[in-house]
Amino acid sequence: MAERKVLNKNYPPEFDPSKLPRVRRERNAVFEIRIMAPFNMRCNNCGEYIYKGKKFNSRKEDVPNERYLDLYIYRFYIKCPRCVSEIAFKTDPENADYKLEAGATRNFEAPETAKKEDDDRNAVQVVENRTKTSQKEIEDLNILLSNMGNEESKKTNLLRNEKNASNLMKGEDLKVQKTHDQTDTEEEGR
Repeated sequence: MAERKVLNKNYPPEFDPSKLPRVRRERNAVFEIRIMAPFNMRCNNCGEYIYKGKKFNSRKEDVPNERYLDLYIYRFYIKCPRCVSEIAFKTDPENADYKLEAGATRNFEAPETAKKEDDDRNAVQVVENRTKTSQKEIEDLNILLSNMGNEESKKTNLLRNEKNASNLMKGEDLKVQKTHDQTDTEEEGR
């Protein structure tokens, strides 16, 4: 009985691989491939919902003159299962996603909203911003202290003396008020 999964191919002794014809294919050739829908979408023509993961036979082609960091960008053409209108989308390696080009509208932009939330909650960026602001505040305080000198120290002493005097005055006002309150309660009692 023959083995079901053959791993070795039998080449006859007279086989010469150099005699095989070389097939040159076009760079921008169109291939028929089987692909799954990369995101939820709705057909613009008939309104049919196409869910992520639905399998399609599609055409794949290179997008001419578009590359990202030396990566090719591919365009895919699928047909709506209900009305057979064409839907086109292409790869977006910059965002690790796909961009819908024509024939349908995307239902939910999950990767983009997730990225916005990640940017808002990026802990490393928040910590870096806090350290920058605190360093700036420390530098500003150092500049102020170096500029203060003796003149400013005299002013701070005067301010302290004024605060002490105002506290003393408040204390005397409280004592005077207490004596007035005591006399008022004694008069009411008589």
